[in-house]
Amino acid sequence: MVFKKMLSAFGVGGPSVDTVLTNPNTRPGLTLDGQVNLVGGDAPAAIEQVVIGLVTRVEVEGHDTEYAGTMEFHRMGVSGAFELAPKQQLSIPFRLPVPWETPITDVYGQRLHGMTMGLRTELSVARAVDKSDLDQVAVHPLPVHERILEAFQRLGFRFKHADLERGRIQGVQQTLPFYQEIEFFASPQYASTVREVELTFVTSQRGVDVILECDKRGGFLSAGHDAFGRFQVSHADVDRVDWAQVVDGWLRETTSRYGSLRSQYGHGHGHGRGHGGMGGMVAGAALGVAGGMIAGEMIEDAFEGDFGDFGGDE
Repeated sequence: MVFKKMLSAFGVGGPSVDTVLTNPNTRPGLTLDGQVNLVGGDAPAAIEQVVIGLVTRVEVEGHDTEYAGTMEFHRMGVSGAFELAPKQQLSIPFRLPVPWETPITDVYGQRLHGMTMGLRTELSVARAVDKSDLDQVAVHPLPVHERILEAFQRLGFRFKHADLERGRIQGVQQTLPFYQEIEFFASPQYASTVREVELTFVTSQRGVDVILECDKRGGFLSAGHDAFGRFQVSHADVDRVDWAQVVDGWLRETTSRYGSLRSQYGHGHGHGRGHGGMGGMVAGAALGVAGGMIAGEMIEDAFEGDFGDFGGDE
């Protein structure tokens, strides 16, 4: 009996957890539905809580370093404390609201290169090792996101890469500690003006803040620089405008600027990636990293291999 208790403390012969999603596909502002299935182990187990959370991979930039860590950014308890009998089978249903700012991982059924997303289930057992489960999740764009992405495609831009950057964009109301950058190679008609464009959506129930960063080419007597633009759209506008015309206007307005948004958004308070990385628009990109990423690093250690390659090459 003592030996069995020791094995149980190390997770041997203890309860198991398996989460099943009704549908792993969702959109910002919707839900993820499913159930947590538990099976009791060889002995009674005192379950302290069952928690689910969304995890993703986030880039973190310091003054001289850059690294990626896995971060849990949204969590919800699905059960409090209870006793699980030996070999007992128990299913706990849940409905997890997906935050409006949740980044997009899939467009037209294709995973965006560089993106990962998973639902982690944590089973806390008293006096024993926590049990965990990880399930892949696909977050698809809302209609307004789709129209804007389609407009970039219609204008000839080619998708390059997507990732998440730790930090906040000044002047934009954010609830999550990171933002998504969707990078495009410039189309031929803009190639004389810009090299690349980075697109960021900060979504709420009311609408979307659209932030553009254009890597602007230099001229005969001027050096290249980054130009920034911020625009607001409503979900209700999705079928009311010609989005290619709108995006073209945004690009022309953004590339006509030189440094104005840098000072407006606090130039010098952020840390860019060589050519900008949102440059002065980002404030506090490296603040609070130690506390916020510890759990993420633990998740990444626990699930190394579970993420596999579904997020693209890192």
